[in-house]
Amino acid sequence: MRRYETIVIIDPDLSDEDRTQVLERTTNLIPKEGGFLIMIDEWGNRKLAYEIKKKVRGYYVRIDYCGMGPLVDEMERFFRIDDKILKFMTVLLDRDADTEKIKEEMAQAKSDAEAKAKADAEAKAKSEAEAKARSEAEAEAARKNAEEAENKDDATNEVQQKDDMSDTDNIPLDSQETETKETETESTETQINKEEQ
Repeated sequence: MRRYETIVIIDPDLSDEDRTQVLERTTNLIPKEGGFLIMIDEWGNRKLAYEIKKKVRGYYVRIDYCGMGPLVDEMERFFRIDDKILKFMTVLLDRDADTEKIKEEMAQAKSDAEAKAKADAEAKAKSEAEAKARSEAEAEAARKNAEEAENKDDATNEVQQKDDMSDTDNIPLDSQETETKETETESTETQINKEEQ
């Protein structure tokens, strides 16, 4: 069995559904003619080297497959009659392709991709868990800071209330200190009176 690569340029103005239908029809043709599909590589919209059917851009697709001459003939016949295909080119990659080796490589690539996807998913879950734990710790620290600030405000308010109270507010009215001040005031008044006389 031979290994081929066909590069197809599809009309860029097609919708995704129409493009998918063209590719499905092509890929369904491969097993019907005794071949098997290795890979479809969609390169996307690219600028053409020159204008084709009044289009300056095209949607490029690379189809890698194994098969025989009749498969290539049938695919190219389909491309010629379909007006959605702007250009195509088929290249022979290997005259005697080892299909078992290719299938093993495909299986290995698939398992590698699955393992990578699983590792990526685990890494993402781990980073999300770490981010969640970090945010919870930050929230707890913010809550503690808020409580400490509230306690400081309460203590400051108590001190300010004590400062606002005058020293005489704490002295009882019938204390000896007031009596002493009153007697001192009386004695100074009497001295002044005596001096005047």
